[in-house]
Amino acid sequence: MAVVISKELCVGCSACIDTCPTEALSMVDDKAVVDEAKCVDCGACLDACPTEAITL
Repeated sequence: MAVVISKELCVGCSACIDTCPTEALSMVDDKAVVDEAKCVDCGACLDACPTEAITL
């Protein structure tokens, strides 16, 4: 199961993308999106997100 990113809370800062060790995150329309096939649920993006837009 991959992380879930709230489109309402995401501010597009890309902090999560910079910390993802598997490059599972990218930006689409100025919001972070997750590639579920690459996400390993490590939680690195959770700690990096300043708006708590990411959940497991």
